[in-house]
Amino acid sequence: MRKTIIALLTLLTMFMFVLGGCGANSQKNNTTLGENKQAAATKKEQRKETKKYYFIANEGGSISKIDVETNQVVATIKVDGAVHNVQVSPDGKILGATLVPEMQHGNDQSMDMKGMALFYNTETDELIKKVEVGNHPAHIVFTENGKYALVTNNEDNNVSVIDMASYSVIQTIPTGKGPHGFRISKDSRYAYIANMGEDSVSILNLETMKEEKKIKVGSTPVTTGITSDGKTLAVTLNAENALAIVDLASGKVEKVPVGRGPAQVYMDPDDTFAYVANQGTKDAPSHSVSKINIKTKQVVATIETGKGAHGVVTSPNQKYVFVTNMFDNTVSVIDKEQSKVIKTIQVGEIPNGISVMP
Repeated sequence: MRKTIIALLTLLTMFMFVLGGCGANSQKNNTTLGENKQAAATKKEQRKETKKYYFIANEGGSISKIDVETNQVVATIKVDGAVHNVQVSPDGKILGATLVPEMQHGNDQSMDMKGMALFYNTETDELIKKVEVGNHPAHIVFTENGKYALVTNNEDNNVSVIDMASYSVIQTIPTGKGPHGFRISKDSRYAYIANMGEDSVSILNLETMKEEKKIKVGSTPVTTGITSDGKTLAVTLNAENALAIVDLASGKVEKVPVGRGPAQVYMDPDDTFAYVANQGTKDAPSHSVSKINIKTKQVVATIETGKGAHGVVTSPNQKYVFVTNMFDNTVSVIDKEQSKVIKTIQVGEIPNGISVMP
């Protein structure tokens, strides 16, 4: 009898051990399954977060939103008026755009209509805020610290400084005649404004909110670029078919011949190359991008694009260059290694400014 009881207890112990093992395995499997689901959700969220777009300002009344990976237009934001320029904020969350409103014919005050700076959510494309600036706003650029957005008012000869915390104009800084394209130094201290109506660039101190200096660069400067160390300035000279490269310490200006009627210039983050979009005119359009070595001051490649190459940026992975073609209503995608166009994208009417998410 005693042996029978011992045998039964032994069997019961073994049974409980097996049940415990199954329970542990089941719990382990459930934990693993939960971890896998969480990892999959995290990966999905990361993919969503890393999705990049570039945006095109179409003067015909829209903004094109293009997927960086597929180069497909994923959205078209309609606006009332001409969108001249766009830029994405440093954190990639906000798109700024300059708008020249449509003239209301028959209204005596229509010629005095102020321009607008528009701010959109880059993910949802929703309008966040509309801010009144000056007459005929040209370019909009954010400071790297995200504190301000600056807008050049071409007809007013000044720059509107918008506080991004309140979306309000807190300062208006006088410049040279016809301020147009510009860039801001990486430390957010200086803005370099190309004055199209004269032969100068205004250097604005964003701490004192004043024009600190004006330098002569050449005829009809359109836009600027500044190296990450803030030592070298690049300026497109539309009437001279050249890119001016300026040593800011010495003031020395060297000019590199490019295509006809250069418009925008964009510098690689490593400060090695500058890309100049050669626009020409509507009657005699240019159709190329000049790739310039900043250090040697030599054109190392001339890349054929569509008609009226105007806006230019490089992709976040630094493999491609995107160029707007004003007179073809297209965007050219250039492979930097091959120095040739690998894709052409149809966008809105009269594509002008361009900006890509960082």
